Amino acid sequence: MGFKCAIVGLPNVGKSTLFNALTQTASAQAENYPFCTIEPNVGEVAVPEARLPIIAKLGSSKQQIPARMNFVDIAGLVRGASKGEGLGNQFLSNIRETDAIAYVLRCFDDDDVTHVDGKIDPLADMETVQTELMLADMESLDKRAPALQKKAKNGDKEAILTLKMIELAMAELNEGRPARGATIDKEDRQAWRMMQLLTAKPVLYVANVDEDSAATGNAYSETVFAHAKAEGAQAVVISAQIESEIALLDNEERAEYLDTLGLEEPGLNRLIQTGYKLLGLQTYFTVGPVESRAWTFHEGWSAPRCAGVIHTDFERGFIRAETTAYDDFIEHGGEQGAKEAGKTRQEGKTYIVQDGDVMLFKFNV
Repeated sequence: MGFKCAIVGLPNVGKSTLFNALTQTASAQAENYPFCTIEPNVGEVAVPEARLPIIAKLGSSKQQIPARMNFVDIAGLVRGASKGEGLGNQFLSNIRETDAIAYVLRCFDDDDVTHVDGKIDPLADMETVQTELMLADMESLDKRAPALQKKAKNGDKEAILTLKMIELAMAELNEGRPARGATIDKEDRQAWRMMQLLTAKPVLYVANVDEDSAATGNAYSETVFAHAKAEGAQAVVISAQIESEIALLDNEERAEYLDTLGLEEPGLNRLIQTGYKLLGLQTYFTVGPVESRAWTFHEGWSAPRCAGVIHTDFERGFIRAETTAYDDFIEHGGEQGAKEAGKTRQEGKTYIVQDGDVMLFKFNV
């Protein structure tokens, strides 16, 4: 699975430059004028996973298959986007299909790159985008309420529950806060997710800095991180310009270039890792002579549910999971050594899968 992340922001903040770099394509134009992205661009990238090559080598696998994730580059939003200003309105529906939203915030000075508001203020940019998403949510909820109220009067339980969710969302939105601030009971969370509210999605703030600030950040990015901390959100510093340059390099050249900049890894790695943390995602592995593969799952998932990531038949007919912790797999030289050392366990339906588990599912359909 992996996850699907919308990239949003004002025009000329570096969204499309970042998208191009992350997907190593030129499918999204990155020109110095507003609304250069006129169709939502979707790019699939491999999730960086340092453990996969090690597992594949021990398993003598012919192929390594990493987990995948999608980025969706959304056209630059401006004030009034929720009412059709600019081109942003037509893309709001695309955001609803994603798991999280990355706010790309301009944290660099450059007289050659115009800012739609004529000044550099990442928090003001964030508020502009967030306000438009909030207004879009409010409009959507206002349209849905009348029909639901009619059904609720006739005792429709689903309508009654949905109206409850609308009331919780509107209580936040009317106070100028995003819907994700609402407190939702555990038994109502599925109904809440079904609302597909733009401002209920987890948020990741991406501080797009100049090259000289890529390793340490700058005064602009510090304000972004302070806001994220106060909100309980996640933030990451990235230089879209650097990412676009290293995307064209081979592995050796990339490592040398990163070293000269004082960076240990590309911004893509940090972005995905932060996104995984935001959504509570983890990785388990399958290994064999044909392929070793990384699979993404949600923290706290049981073995049958994780098996369903591979195929629904695996979950439906789950019997048990042959499981080895990553450290044990490595320490004992792979599957056979781990078994001989007694480190491979037979886990049942109640087992909660751990990050790094190497698994073989037994099932019967």
